[in-house]
Amino acid sequence: MIDTITILVCAGQGGDGAVSFRREKNVSKGGPNGGNGGHGGSVYVVGSDQITTLLGYEGRKEFHGDNGVSGKGKDMYGKKGQDRELEVPVGTEVWDDKEGVLLGEVLERAQRMEVARGGAGGRGNASFATATQRVPYIAEKGGAGETRKLRLELKLMADVGIVGKPNAGKSTLLGAASAARAKVASYPFTTLEPELGVVSVGWQSFVLAEIPGLIKGAHQGVGLGQEFLRHATRTRLLIHLVDGSEEDVAGAVQDINEELKAYGAGLESKPQFLVVNKVDMPVVAAQQEAITAALGEVTPPVQFISAATSGGVGALMKLAASMLNEMPELEARTNAIRRILRASTVGPGKVSKVGDVYVVENVAAARLAGGSDLNAWAGRVQLKAQLDRLGVSRALERAGCEIGDIVWLGDVEMEW
Repeated sequence: MIDTITILVCAGQGGDGAVSFRREKNVSKGGPNGGNGGHGGSVYVVGSDQITTLLGYEGRKEFHGDNGVSGKGKDMYGKKGQDRELEVPVGTEVWDDKEGVLLGEVLERAQRMEVARGGAGGRGNASFATATQRVPYIAEKGGAGETRKLRLELKLMADVGIVGKPNAGKSTLLGAASAARAKVASYPFTTLEPELGVVSVGWQSFVLAEIPGLIKGAHQGVGLGQEFLRHATRTRLLIHLVDGSEEDVAGAVQDINEELKAYGAGLESKPQFLVVNKVDMPVVAAQQEAITAALGEVTPPVQFISAATSGGVGALMKLAASMLNEMPELEARTNAIRRILRASTVGPGKVSKVGDVYVVENVAAARLAGGSDLNAWAGRVQLKAQLDRLGVSRALERAGCEIGDIVWLGDVEMEW
């Protein structure tokens, strides 16, 4: 089972705006007709109930949205780049791996979450035509799409989770309560991945999950605990199963509760049933009163069952179903997605001198320089007017830039 994966998502770049003029026979006055470029395709994570693991992403680490198509003359706008949809199992958390921020979680089929936004399409020169600038030679280069490194973490969608030490009888209980058939054996760690089963109680049904055996130190990676404790965080209710034939039943319960508390993520505060298994064994049946006294008063009271013979399992499931009815459904958490910081598009941005070259970090200025026709004298004049408007010209002068110096605006080198 693959339940954690890291991938790189790259949204598409926006298409470039066009510099074009209408030129037709017997038409004395043409005018600008350069169309805008299309927006780049975004990347989305989409919930699916047809897959149960992240195995499909094991061999591929990069996923891209399509680039937008550049605009053309005759006011032809470029086509938007196609979005990329990544299907993930329901129950997947999406993290920004670089910033360590939870972007959101997918709890429903077809739930769609944008994780990388496509670049904006560049404006064509028709968009820059004004009453005083009737022949614009300026346009914009398409904006860059976002790139983000994601960590996908699958947490199984289960209403009730069974936790306990190895060989407490978790797999047997899951099989007795549902149609699931987990591996059962007399040695520890027979279950190497979480198992799910659907429990029916009258007209009601819920999902029951077996969390593989926990031992002391599980929250630090001892045994298999750290691999699977994350799945318990998604449940609404815990069944804490303990082997009644243990020498120290109360100590076994305490060990698991300490691991839940040490792991955190709200596990220690989840409602739980304390269930003593293997009451079919004479030694356990004879010690019910002693075990109850050793465990103290808990709410709800300690339940005694025999998973092997299904004794008490039906009553336990009815109790779980009744408690679930009184609990709220899980709600998806979606933080405000923190966009990748871009250079300022308003104001002068940052000007630095590298050797004899002045470098301007301003997205709007770079897109204008990259999309305009700077071979035309009018294009250079109009670009200078736009740089004045953005405050870039003054910032360059303050940095010591003089006529004849070399200036870099994005990928464009020009003489000031």
